[in-house]
Amino acid sequence: MDTTVAKRLAETEYGRLVELVEAFDPVDWSRQTDCDEWVVEDMARHLLGNMQGPASMRVMARQMRAAKRWSKERGRPVIDGLTATQIADNASLTHPEIVATLRDTWPRAVRGRFGIPSPIGRLVRLSTDTPAGVERWTLGFLMGTIFTRDTWMHRVDLSRATGRDFTPDAEHDGALIADMVAEWARRHGNPYSLELTGPAGGQFSGASGGPALSLDAVEFARTVAGRASGTGLLATQVAF
Repeated sequence: MDTTVAKRLAETEYGRLVELVEAFDPVDWSRQTDCDEWVVEDMARHLLGNMQGPASMRVMARQMRAAKRWSKERGRPVIDGLTATQIADNASLTHPEIVATLRDTWPRAVRGRFGIPSPIGRLVRLSTDTPAGVERWTLGFLMGTIFTRDTWMHRVDLSRATGRDFTPDAEHDGALIADMVAEWARRHGNPYSLELTGPAGGQFSGASGGPALSLDAVEFARTVAGRASGTGLLATQVAF
């Protein structure tokens, strides 16, 4: 994705997340999310940790060291250790403090994510746990795409958990979903015809002769993220 576009999407997504969290009622923070191990406040603490890392390379390095120790001790994926570390790091924050710290941290996270020189972003690779196994992602993919995509999906999760409307649009949400479709198509590598309905949807295809699929755009994203079950080509998951 073009860096200018990716940065704009990151700024918009972080802003929308903060707007959502600012509107939570006290009871909302304890509601269960679609991620079985997390209630709303856990997810918010993780999202804050995902901003604090890019905002400070020192913090990110410390998070990764702690995540690897956690993973080794429990025999679980490093990504689980990273999220557990982020939640623990922010466990002492009150709910108003979480909101305030999210608001204060996201601009610095954007600067950190998009301040990395392009050659380093292309050349540095990181081993990452995914549903397809351990993959080698470039630092640029992590910073430019994954952090925004993960925030977007958790904003969907938080909206569902708290009963808030999630109203997608073509310019922002549609761009993120189109990028998910492109990665999904690369991963399964088969012909397809895909109709995604709703404001963030569109028509997508690859070659001819494949299955014709139609579903809501946000539900497509939830399916390829593993939030909802998918069959056939929709069983192919995308990195989040």
